[in-house]
Amino acid sequence: MSITLVLGTRPQIIKSSSLIHEINRCKDIRMKIIHTGQHYDYEMTKVFFEELGLPDPAENLNVGSGTHAQQTAEIMMRLEKILLMEKPQLVMVPGDTNSTLAGAITAAKLNVPVAHIEAGARSYDMSMPEEVNRRLTDHISMLLFTPTENCTRNLEKEGITKDKIDQTGDTMYDVLLQQLPKAEKTDILEQLNLEPSSYVMLTTHRPENVDNPENLEKILDATSRLEPLTVVFPIHPRTRKQLQTFGLHGRIKGQKHLRLVNPLGYHETLNLVMNAKFILTDSGGMQKEAFWLRTPCITLRENTEWLETVQLEANYLTGTNPQKIAEKAVEIIEHVEEIKERLRNVPNPFGDGKASQRIVDIIKAQLSQISI
Repeated sequence: MSITLVLGTRPQIIKSSSLIHEINRCKDIRMKIIHTGQHYDYEMTKVFFEELGLPDPAENLNVGSGTHAQQTAEIMMRLEKILLMEKPQLVMVPGDTNSTLAGAITAAKLNVPVAHIEAGARSYDMSMPEEVNRRLTDHISMLLFTPTENCTRNLEKEGITKDKIDQTGDTMYDVLLQQLPKAEKTDILEQLNLEPSSYVMLTTHRPENVDNPENLEKILDATSRLEPLTVVFPIHPRTRKQLQTFGLHGRIKGQKHLRLVNPLGYHETLNLVMNAKFILTDSGGMQKEAFWLRTPCITLRENTEWLETVQLEANYLTGTNPQKIAEKAVEIIEHVEEIKERLRNVPNPFGDGKASQRIVDIIKAQLSQISI
């Protein structure tokens, strides 16, 4: 049985890692990993392969940066040649990036079945590139692996038949459980001279925030109101570039409590999340990681695909409004121990940490039928 896995960003590497290990334990499945090169900075990708003990990709398409259309088209043209040569029985695509959509369309055009990992997530905001990617990918996939009941309902509402959908749980949760012991042992707090609960962790990379000078400045306005807490900001390369482009470095220099650090490894990131007083982010993945690690999260967006975290009052949507962010931050600070204690007892709608095993079992059964 032959499978091609297409990925290109570090969140995709993380959420695929337990699945890769599970497949590699199967002697009757041959898997080829194709890295699109959507994230081409070493710290953003290769270090994650090493940290998570993953085999190197068989191919790197090296597409680099570009507009959404350029990047997607370039991946499709380069990937098509490989799929025509390799003739896999199944193409797997995780998440909601341009690599996800490009991999799915290329396979579907060649009549190769597509399996979508993390299917059914919806923000219902079509201005988000990720929303476009995941909707289109879901509707051309043969196998849809959903992480939650809400995701399953989203697909059913869109008319996708139940025989294509399997609610398996979230592979990202599998990875977190597997890697947590290593994360707990990292010395990132000592490296940054931090004490637990003495800091807030900030991440932002979405175009609506980092490509919009007004929103980016609002986020910096919000961080200025969080002193005396330290704000640790592992900065995405694109975000750093935009701060320079918009002339906002002066706003950073004026905030002595705001600490920019280079992109971190997965274990270091988890350690910072679990020890933070709360998280400020526009990342979908970090919303879930904060929830699983029982750390309150303020999301710098007006909506989220992970509605479950909001419904369980672990995640608070503020957009980039500095006043809303500051008010929610004060509320969390005043009740942080109470909130964290409550979060220890809420149900986890993302499964039991065995999603990857279920996915592999289903894929084996499906590929056996195709082979017959």
